[in-house]
Amino acid sequence: MASPLERPLAARRLRASFRRLGLKLAGLALLVVLLVVGVSRIDVAHDLHAMRVRVLSGESDGNYHALVARFARAAAAQHGIIENQPTAGSAENVLRLGGAARSCEVQFALAQAGSDWGPGLQLLGRLAKPEAILFLGRNADGMTELGDLEGMRIGIGPAGSGTDRLMRQIFALPELAALHAVLSNHPGQEELQLAELGDLDLAVLVIDQDAPLVSEWVLRHGLGMAGFFHAESVARRLPHLGVGRIAAGDYDAVKDIPRLDKKVITVETVLVGNGCASRVATIDLLGVVSSQLPDFVRHNRETPNTTGLALSPVAADYFANEGPQLADIYLPWLVDVMPPANWAYVVMGVSLLFNAMGFGHRFRLWRIDAARVKLEGEL
Repeated sequence: MASPLERPLAARRLRASFRRLGLKLAGLALLVVLLVVGVSRIDVAHDLHAMRVRVLSGESDGNYHALVARFARAAAAQHGIIENQPTAGSAENVLRLGGAARSCEVQFALAQAGSDWGPGLQLLGRLAKPEAILFLGRNADGMTELGDLEGMRIGIGPAGSGTDRLMRQIFALPELAALHAVLSNHPGQEELQLAELGDLDLAVLVIDQDAPLVSEWVLRHGLGMAGFFHAESVARRLPHLGVGRIAAGDYDAVKDIPRLDKKVITVETVLVGNGCASRVATIDLLGVVSSQLPDFVRHNRETPNTTGLALSPVAADYFANEGPQLADIYLPWLVDVMPPANWAYVVMGVSLLFNAMGFGHRFRLWRIDAARVKLEGEL
């Protein structure tokens, strides 16, 4: 029989055993909960439900607006939201997205390359198909030399628009300034109507050459299109400009409109952001753009950036990997905290720390053993 002294000791040992068991069970339960939460945060069936962004486009009947509307439809098919915000064009987009008027109510915009970029703006990508600078007029078909523009009345879009800014850049070049062309500002439709009536010699559009607006005024209203043999001599003076070609019969192969190939000056369209959107939303938007424009990634990887704007680190990762990384797809909440490359550095740093701690522990044990051997020897 146990003595009265042993019974309290046995009871205390039993209570201690139950406490240890309870702590183990609590730790196991916590581990299971953490595992379940972690698995639930993995985006196995990835879609665009986390993307809610606003994009500044352009006039409601313009190419920028139509392009963003196309992106919005593609995003909606995958449960994402792209709000298409109409504006007066490229210049307003840049002003609203960056600088003193910067607001995180909008996160992205389309604009012309070479715009007057405000602080805080980042380049997210350049569209592979540039916009053409088209000179339309009643007698424009016969214009093949830049000298033909001497003394002409030329409409260059609304005041402060991207077309206005770009044309004033071009006509500020010394050889074109000597032509003394008369530049005037008009809304887009009004400018084309004035050109049709002959009140303007030429109306300038900076637009996708295949836009319905161009076809309408060339085919239905009979406006001709100028083409300049020496377009390269202008384009090379401004790094954000290029040269393209509109083939004979592009607008009507039967009636042969235009009659001859037209060499035109071009400018890239760019997607810019102000850094307000999360990494995941930015990656998702780039994914939508690349799904609708198959040459988007290749163009940004293989051609130089002449926009005058630095490429966003998120976009640089996207183009370097030719798409999103696995963490961007399956662990979006994690990469929003820190980019995948930084997580790799964290893991490497923790590994180095543990290795250093292990080395320190082994060093201390070695010194303890050495001291013990020394004491034994002295004893």
